[in-house]
Amino acid sequence: MNTRIALTVGPVLYYWPRRTLLDFYAEVAESPADTVVLGEVVCSRRHEMKADDWLSLARELAACGKEVVLASQALLESVADLRAMHRWADQHEFLVEAGDASALRALAGRPFVLGPHINVYSEPALREHAALGAIRWVAPVELGLDALALINPPAAPVAGGPGADTPIATEVFAFGRLPLAFSARCFTARHFHLNKDDCGFRCIEHPDGLLLDTTEGQPFLALNGIQTQSAAQHCLIADAPALRAAGVRRARLSPTAQHFGTVTALFDAVYNSGADALATAAELDALSLPGGLVNGYAHRRPGLERMPA
Repeated sequence: MNTRIALTVGPVLYYWPRRTLLDFYAEVAESPADTVVLGEVVCSRRHEMKADDWLSLARELAACGKEVVLASQALLESVADLRAMHRWADQHEFLVEAGDASALRALAGRPFVLGPHINVYSEPALREHAALGAIRWVAPVELGLDALALINPPAAPVAGGPGADTPIATEVFAFGRLPLAFSARCFTARHFHLNKDDCGFRCIEHPDGLLLDTTEGQPFLALNGIQTQSAAQHCLIADAPALRAAGVRRARLSPTAQHFGTVTALFDAVYNSGADALATAAELDALSLPGGLVNGYAHRRPGLERMPA
């Protein structure tokens, strides 16, 4: 029997109103997701949820049987950002996901998760982070699935955590617009001819990011504040055999503003209940998710490509 691929709901990358977030997580609480990652990871100016709000939500989800992980920001720009990171590092109620290298020292010596923006591209690099306490590795989004098996071999996974006695679990970004880059500039504010410090929080008007086309009118990227994303949805729903062969034990689904409950249910059906991958992928296509579906990076192809199952 194939081992279960645990489903992780990644952090909401967009700026959603508080009520929208709470309603979203109420749905997640009833979903087949195993793990939920909480926190603001893109822009510290977003203020619909404070730290205490995230902690309260984390406790509610944990009471519903979900593993909760608190994620730190991927790009720190101020002393206030450092304080926010240490707020997560100093609590011991929930596991923490390191968004960037600044969190590694703060978390060293206790179990933590390596976020997808930590640059781990070799087995020695993974061992180095494991020595700090990492017990889970969210692979960089541009890596091919075969590369994951070289970095964390399925037959002999890197041991991590305090005492280096826990095999590190590999988690792959399996669904959603790919988080490609961060910048000190806010591209959404620039689009509206606004300064970053006086942005008017215009990103809240774009719950799945602001689509950017090429000069030929083809969808290319999505702007999400200081973050640049792919226009298309990276989707590995038909790649479960390749995930298992690479030793992947967890799949991350990145939240979308619409149909996310359906997406989660379809992934669970294919990965863990034997549903037909091609038929289920057709169901996903029928949802007309923003940008369409691609999986090129997972197969060492350009990210915009969609490879057949």
